[in-house]
Amino acid sequence: MILTAENYHNPEANREYLSVSQYKDFVGTLGQLGCEEYALAKIDGAWEDETTTALLVGSYVDAHFEGTLDIFKAKHPELFKRDGGLKAEYVRAEEIINRIERDEYFMKFMSGQKQVIMTGELFGAKWKIKIDSLLPHIAIVDLKIMDNINKAFWVKDSGYMDFTQYWGYDIQGAIYQEIYYQNTGERLPFYIAAATKEKVPNIEIIQIDNDHLKTKLYEVEQNTPKIIALKNREIEPIRCGICDYCKHTKVLTRPIHFSELIGEI
Repeated sequence: MILTAENYHNPEANREYLSVSQYKDFVGTLGQLGCEEYALAKIDGAWEDETTTALLVGSYVDAHFEGTLDIFKAKHPELFKRDGGLKAEYVRAEEIINRIERDEYFMKFMSGQKQVIMTGELFGAKWKIKIDSLLPHIAIVDLKIMDNINKAFWVKDSGYMDFTQYWGYDIQGAIYQEIYYQNTGERLPFYIAAATKEKVPNIEIIQIDNDHLKTKLYEVEQNTPKIIALKNREIEPIRCGICDYCKHTKVLTRPIHFSELIGEI
């Protein structure tokens, strides 16, 4: 199928194509555990994640820079108080937008072509990507709205890490760069345009270097064949046991020993 802004997220597209978010649903990241059964349930339409306020704040800022904020507001009446004014969280979103727009350097990275859809094939799977801001011949840019740019995350066996690795944004950069290369013959640098939801919003333009992206692409290569087999229902999915989907669908069959409560430390 040919992807458009209207059908990019629909069930047919999600069954036919892999995306970065779907990949992370299956495999996880350094900081977040994946769940194969949850990922398949989402693809099948049997499970839908809750739309949180934190997610809506990020989507509000995204919609502004896409030029679709009026449409976004019309679709989400929950943004507004009874008197018609924006709730406090979305007033903060406006403050983030204002902070971004008064930084000339940041805005150079946000001045590209918006929401550019591309497809390609990687490691036997069809992939889809949507680039927030594409500066042809210059850069691929993804806008991220978060709590804190400089927070260090602790992960067992990996130690402290930054948000790009914890949330798998480096995986996103690797896939976006490779799919863009397939379509154009150019391997552009990948940048994150980051802004925070702090009382005083912080901003940064962050580059993830090509050597690191190559490493992450190799990881994607190792993991993709199993995802293909799972989507084709050739093998049974594994449950993580701790995500909301697993908790919702849990069926008890035996008591557990108290030593199992916190797992391996």
